[in-house]
Amino acid sequence: MSDPTVRFSVRAAAYSRYRPAYPPGLLDLLHRECGLAPASVVADIGCGTGLLAELLLGYGCEVIGVEPNLEMRQAGEQQLSPYPRFHSTAGRAEATGLPDSTVDFVTAAQAFHWFDPPLARAEFSRILRPGGWLVLIWNERPREKSGFQAAYAEAADRFANELNRIKEGQIDIVFGGHHWHIEKLPNQQRLDRAGLVGRLSSTSYAPLPGTPEHDAMEQALGALFDRYQQQGFVTLLYETLIYFGKLSK
Repeated sequence: MSDPTVRFSVRAAAYSRYRPAYPPGLLDLLHRECGLAPASVVADIGCGTGLLAELLLGYGCEVIGVEPNLEMRQAGEQQLSPYPRFHSTAGRAEATGLPDSTVDFVTAAQAFHWFDPPLARAEFSRILRPGGWLVLIWNERPREKSGFQAAYAEAADRFANELNRIKEGQIDIVFGGHHWHIEKLPNQQRLDRAGLVGRLSSTSYAPLPGTPEHDAMEQALGALFDRYQQQGFVTLLYETLIYFGKLSK
């Protein structure tokens, strides 16, 4: 299943429930550096189940969730149904279907590595209003040498090695050179035993439930949880990376 637009079809429920959110400090950063305001109109590309969109909607923004995967889009629509300023559309980074010059921000959280950078750049330039901002976001796990963080990384490499690391050359392409800034914010996720299994199961290369590989993964993560849990929980640490800038002409 090489097509990224269908890769998460069977993982929408796990993604919605077990993926980490984004730190509230992200809103302060975008307000301070990019002028994000409750009146801003945001096209959230690869909106998925709505993790970033919900943060922006809570701030008051109007958010257009652009998501090509039916199951992920439906999960996002259900999650964000209480927000009247959320709109959902079937589109992709390279062909959003949105009108010209209609959004103040284009965002992509945990999704840009699936895009075709030159085609996405052309599409983002088309839908952004003059002076609009592009914001690319990832939750990345720091690579520790020991402890729970290192042990989880070993399990992830063993059972779900995605190899979807950020490639700054692709970021250069979409921004048109080094016309971007980067900020980093601390983030974390507190998980019980089921949450630890669900977190790894939500990744695109993880073995599916009902397979021997998934059983082996669940057994290994259970042992990992027993070793490191404190009062029934473990904590995964993240560094939220925010790349932002204006597209050069």
